Formats: sequence, C-alpha cells, structure tokens
Amino acid sequence: MYLIGKIKDIFDIQIFKNNFKKKSIILETEELYPQKILIDFIQDKIDLLNFIKIKDKVKIYINIRGKEWVNKEGITKYINSIQGWKIERYNEYNNKKI
Repeated sequence: MYLIGKIKDIFDIQIFKNNFKKKSIILETEELYPQKILIDFIQDKIDLLNFIKIKDKVKIYINIRGKEWVNKEGITKYINSIQGWKIERYNEYNNKKI
C-alpha cells in the first residue's frame, strides 16, 4: 500500500526505552479534501528521510499497524499507526519516481 502527497512537516528523532527510535513526518494528500497524515519511520528506516525536504512530492509505501491496550480502569483501547518502509520523490507528470 502507498500514499502520494507533499511533505508538510518533518519532526526530530525520538528515542524511547531500549534505544527504540522513531522519526515522524506529516504527509498532505492532494485530493478534493486533502488529508494530513502522520507517518512514522522507525529504527533503520529513519535514514530513508535523510534526503527528503518539506514540500517534496513523494510516494510512501506504508504498513498499517494496530494494537490492543487495556488502561488502568480496565477499558480496552485500540491504537493504530502508519509506518513508512520506503519513500521516493514523485513526478506527477509521468507518474514515475525521480
């Protein structure tokens, strides 16, 4: 699965317990009702963002992740996240990566 849009924002790397690393971006889709989607790149996939800048048009290959969590009150919650695993600059005129 993939998403195409422009990079709206790029956040700093976050480091969590056990040296887990994450870097997030905001992708703004280009459709009638544009969506601003938070996408996380984790661990070694963070390096894929080294040459990406705000306003770049990109194609991002993603996985959707979900997990179940029970809070202190015993209420079950569900958490979804979108993880990027490949990103390429995108040229809309010929629908090819550049």
